[in-house]
Amino acid sequence: MSDTRESVRNMTVSDVMQREILAVDAGWSLEELADFLVDNSISGAPVVAEDDELVGVVSLTDIVRQNRLQEHGSGAQDMHDVYLFELDRQMGKDELRELHIQYETPVMVRDIMTPMIFSVSEDTSVQEVAETMLKGRIHRVFVTSENRLTGIVTALDMLKVIRNI
Repeated sequence: MSDTRESVRNMTVSDVMQREILAVDAGWSLEELADFLVDNSISGAPVVAEDDELVGVVSLTDIVRQNRLQEHGSGAQDMHDVYLFELDRQMGKDELRELHIQYETPVMVRDIMTPMIFSVSEDTSVQEVAETMLKGRIHRVFVTSENRLTGIVTALDMLKVIRNI
């Protein structure tokens, strides 16, 4: 058992990180983001700008928080409802059908992402990563080298380490 503990103490990020990185674009809509997260069965991802610079992190929690804010706030949707009511009074149903009225949310990933990035290098100890995740109450840290994203360590990756003890 002590040999196993010692091997865990000697583990670094390079031993547990995922090198395949699924990143999202800061300019994506919330619908694109939700589809991406669901399609890839992940709960969050790094956010990159057009030049592939790491600019933040976004998760399902951010989407839920945004939806809650929209539900509790009035504003654009209420304005649209008033406008549609007036259109309905002035136009026939056939004319309204031809308008193809659609709502598109102006909210983008960059609007809801967390700009604070927790990053580590490949030689950071697994224990240090665990401490960072616990203190920051986060589910993922990003592995960077020379300001470039090279990998990711998630809470699930850390659970695999524990499982193997």
